[in-house]
Amino acid sequence: MIDFGNFYQIIAKNKLAPWLEILPAQLAIWQKQNIDSRFNQWQNNIDLLPNLKPDIVDLLHNISAKTLTPLSEGELKRITHLLMSFSPWRKGPFSLYDIELDAEWRSDWKWQRLLPHLGSLEGNTVLDVGCNSGYHLWRMIGAGAKLAVGIDPMPLFLCQFEAIRKLLGNDQRAHFIPIGIEDMPKLNAFDTVFSMGVLYHRRSPLDHLYQLKDQLISGGKLILETLVIEGDIHQVLVPGERYAQMRNVYFIPSVPTMMNWLAKCGFKDINVVDISITSLEEQRKTAWMTSDSLIDFLDPNDHSKTIEGYSAPMRAVFTATK
Repeated sequence: MIDFGNFYQIIAKNKLAPWLEILPAQLAIWQKQNIDSRFNQWQNNIDLLPNLKPDIVDLLHNISAKTLTPLSEGELKRITHLLMSFSPWRKGPFSLYDIELDAEWRSDWKWQRLLPHLGSLEGNTVLDVGCNSGYHLWRMIGAGAKLAVGIDPMPLFLCQFEAIRKLLGNDQRAHFIPIGIEDMPKLNAFDTVFSMGVLYHRRSPLDHLYQLKDQLISGGKLILETLVIEGDIHQVLVPGERYAQMRNVYFIPSVPTMMNWLAKCGFKDINVVDISITSLEEQRKTAWMTSDSLIDFLDPNDHSKTIEGYSAPMRAVFTATK
């Protein structure tokens, strides 16, 4: 059983302490709702992973762990088999004891685009909303964050995170809490809040921006990445049933519209710091994620369009201050 006790002890001593008034009850409910065969098997497989103590860990340049004495071929096969049981891996990559976990997304490329615009994370308490496997949590720790908290209600992502944590030597500087942003109290406690690849999945994007703002300290920094379209301040794409085969895409703003939304919600110092077209090298099928990926979501005769006829995915990164 995944235990959140260490996280409770950590936040009891800092500015996140008010969260403890509701969090244990929320997680108890979440755990009761996720008692099924897959979740139990994933937890069992975490327990079956060896308790390794890496001699070398790098979270600054990548996410890697090594021992000075190489593991045996049998040990590597066993760890690989257990990690494969948590497929599909959407966000990565991870390099663990010479096992190259090549996820669908090259999340390290996104991190490199973000890094020049983050400012210092040294000593920060940070929140990553919709953190998936927790890849970016570890990169935040590598960049100097004191505590990185990820939230995402998906049980598979929680188990992926806990498997990686175990192989990193049970590092307690990053934590994954399986709830949504709408379930969090207004903590006003995080130095930096990240929301990456979440906004377009929200039925009310302005409510999401207010929820992010409610987690930041005064003067805290928001890093927001979302799909965008070409256009002026008046333009927003509201897709039909699907966008790039995704069902739950509601609003895709133009860059000026996104900046206007941030200003309307009370943010200042608003900047767009990166705009990039998602490439077939950045999002693709791998041995660790074998189902449909970006190539299957684009018009086979014109990769500038989705299969539904919309503009192909373009992502922008915005920074703003509370």
